[in-house]
Amino acid sequence: MLVLAAGTVCLTAGCSSIGYYGQAVAGHLALMRQARPVAEVEADAATPGLLRERLGLSQRIRDYAVSELKLPDNSSYRRYAVLDRPAAVWNVVAAPTLSLTLKTWCFPVMGCVGYRGYYDRAPAGELASQLQGQGFEVRVYGVPAYSTLGLTEWLGGDPLLSTFIRWPEGELARLIFHELAHQVAYAADDTTFNESFAVTVERIGGERWLATQADAVARDEYMRFDRRRQDFRALTLTWREKLDALYGSPEPDAEKLQRKAALMAELRTEYERVKATQWGGYAGYDAWFASANNAAFGVQAAYNELVPEFERLFASSGGDFERFYRQVKTLAALPKAERRAKLAHPG
Repeated sequence: MLVLAAGTVCLTAGCSSIGYYGQAVAGHLALMRQARPVAEVEADAATPGLLRERLGLSQRIRDYAVSELKLPDNSSYRRYAVLDRPAAVWNVVAAPTLSLTLKTWCFPVMGCVGYRGYYDRAPAGELASQLQGQGFEVRVYGVPAYSTLGLTEWLGGDPLLSTFIRWPEGELARLIFHELAHQVAYAADDTTFNESFAVTVERIGGERWLATQADAVARDEYMRFDRRRQDFRALTLTWREKLDALYGSPEPDAEKLQRKAALMAELRTEYERVKATQWGGYAGYDAWFASANNAAFGVQAAYNELVPEFERLFASSGGDFERFYRQVKTLAALPKAERRAKLAHPG
């Protein structure tokens, strides 16, 4: 079984198609074969100076993850692989025309997840077309990194990738913390639980890294980036709530579709206003808003919906990461309904 933090590729005979199974095995093994120990890449005279510097930074972040955040001390992110593509995998997500609930795919052991991942863009596009033909709203997006939950340590663990190694320092730290968090706890049937937990760890860890380990330049760079991201989240959350209320209303479907079209037009108008007045004409989210649909909103919910609950749990743990992780593992082992109830009302 191979579980991707932001997408899922099944490596069991229970997958829904042999072709999907085959691309998953071949894709991951090819990636692993390309990975080299970081120390070896750093020592290579052909390695560009900037890459050498980034690899060194990644290893300081990796060490910090263990010493300060109590994340797993293993082989993950101690090797580096160069990919000949802009993403590690491409995810396909889908939602009905009048719902923000993502379609799920279920696999043995790992349970049901709201996305399907491919190492090649073409088959992801083919699945997207099939789902659109069935009436779903679909989104295909590239994923820069993924986690195998620590299950491939015997192969060398999850590697650093060329798809994200040059990210700004704060973002690189957050990504490494996020992916390592997936090795701490995993609920086989609850994508939102898993992703919200990892986002919580990345946020807390990223803030601490920037405050104690980064210089003023890195902090300023991150602050500018994160300000736009927070504005983006606030804007899309407002419209997600409007759409969710509409879909749950008793209005006839025909009226819902008309109001939905109006809401989406208003969203794009508001984005252009915010971009011009708050972001100086540039935000980096043009493509997202141009293709925004129910599937796109559904993915956002998976990553952020339970973050406030996890942040409260961390605070109630006294800021002790090991105690926090023990509590999260206990929750992950519960049935989904009980897990959600206890997370909402701990103690």
